[in-house]
Amino acid sequence: MSGALCGAARLRSSVLIYDVLIAGGGPVGLFLACELRLAGLAVLVLEQAEDPSSPLKRLPFGMRGLSAPTIEAFYRRGLLKDIAAAQPAKNGSGDSGASSAHWMHQPRRPGGHFAGIQFFHDNIDASKWPYRLSSPAGTSMMIEMESLETILAARAAAMGVEIRRGCAVESLDQSDDDVTVRTRAETFRGRWLVGCDGGRSIVRKAGGFEFVGTDPEFTGYSADVEIADPDKLQTGRHYTATGMYTFSPPGIVTMVDFDGGAFHRTQPITLEHVQAVLRRISCTDVTVTALNLATTWTDRAHQATSYRRGRISLAGDAAHIHSPLGGQGLNLGLGDAMNLGWKLAATIRGDAPAGLLDTYSSERHPIGAKVLDWSRAQVALMRPSPSSRALEAIIRDLIDTRDGATYFAERVWGVSLRYDLGGSHPLVGRSAPDSELTDGTRLGDLLGAGEGLLLDFDARAPLEALANRWSDRITYIAGDAKDRLGLRALLVRPDGVVAWVGEGEPDLEAAAEAASRWFGEPAGISGSQPAPLSPVLDSASNP
Repeated sequence: MSGALCGAARLRSSVLIYDVLIAGGGPVGLFLACELRLAGLAVLVLEQAEDPSSPLKRLPFGMRGLSAPTIEAFYRRGLLKDIAAAQPAKNGSGDSGASSAHWMHQPRRPGGHFAGIQFFHDNIDASKWPYRLSSPAGTSMMIEMESLETILAARAAAMGVEIRRGCAVESLDQSDDDVTVRTRAETFRGRWLVGCDGGRSIVRKAGGFEFVGTDPEFTGYSADVEIADPDKLQTGRHYTATGMYTFSPPGIVTMVDFDGGAFHRTQPITLEHVQAVLRRISCTDVTVTALNLATTWTDRAHQATSYRRGRISLAGDAAHIHSPLGGQGLNLGLGDAMNLGWKLAATIRGDAPAGLLDTYSSERHPIGAKVLDWSRAQVALMRPSPSSRALEAIIRDLIDTRDGATYFAERVWGVSLRYDLGGSHPLVGRSAPDSELTDGTRLGDLLGAGEGLLLDFDARAPLEALANRWSDRITYIAGDAKDRLGLRALLVRPDGVVAWVGEGEPDLEAAAEAASRWFGEPAGISGSQPAPLSPVLDSASNP
């Protein structure tokens, strides 16, 4: 059953047990649910909102940029075509607001920005990324949040994920064997629980996670207004002595008011208040005649010290929050889901190597910490002070150099992402290159089932024999590639990350060690493996 309301058609005296309960039915929770269903697990998503639709998830405020790792993840799971088809129009022929943004109307093609300071494609040196091949998965893409959620919800439903809407988690308990979650009307049990329930996560609070970081410096405003005298505002982004504002005619305004976050979620957002803040920050006497839609946000930057406690994990904004500057929050959360899904599935199946689930936090926490610092650095440039304006001028000079633009593109697009997995080869820990075999098959096409992959460009019998020892977890593919990049073989994790590289004569011992490290003992050694559940009444003895 998918999309049912909480409390509907259920015997409340019976407590079902699922493999995984997911609190939160946004993009992160839905994508994680899809990842777990690839392994055949019984998954229940509990979403607080009865209706996922919201004007804040549509243009202009619901527009989100997808980074290279996110696009690759969707490509590898067969979602990219649907997502690409849902992109807003890039020309002015429709009524989409995507092409009306001030930064779209300039002679140079922008690649992104840092605190509003743009870098451009013609300055980026892609030769700095020698292992990034041409691929259907590009470096950036725009999509409405609502469109993305619709696509992921449809995929989750088709895969058999149970989604219960109007089910807000109110409390929980965990034991050595399972987790009990209570909503207003019902109780649910799962062997594991993942909190994807946003920045004010109930799962994080009830689970006892430590959440540390820096308090806000400002209240940010995004508003759709009608203005009697729009000529008094300059189009684009502007720093003033009292803050920052961006104006996209006819009435889309973004403002940053350095009030220590005092206004955010403390009072109703009224026309009079928005006008007063806009006048103060823009240093004009502009008149707002109508307030159609408005929301506030801050630069509060906090992160859970660990992403797992016992049988409870966190992902997305439940694990880390920061300002929306640069738009990296969604990508960070989807990266969490891609990293966690296969590891939790292997743990539930019983074939995970020791400590595999711990690597979720050890790999993703440093990535989250870097994004939070990236956000804080942008705030430092936005402060209404002479020192920040001086620093801004220096960054503008640097970002307009070839090395500078390339560096910022690496960070904003996510192409520099690498997990510290040990290993001396520069590809280990990075996203696998989308190698195209001579028959036209691409590496990305081979990862749709969520299994590991041993790609052998030389079709060597010893490597095939090695892969066959993990045949239930690793797919072996033999075939030459159009561009080998000097490689002879690759072992790729289910999330598309390179675990081992073969150059010259492949080191079979190192390949076997990498396979054991990420996929556990070969079949026949690890013993009996517990089967995933279809939700069953009562408890289960499986881990």
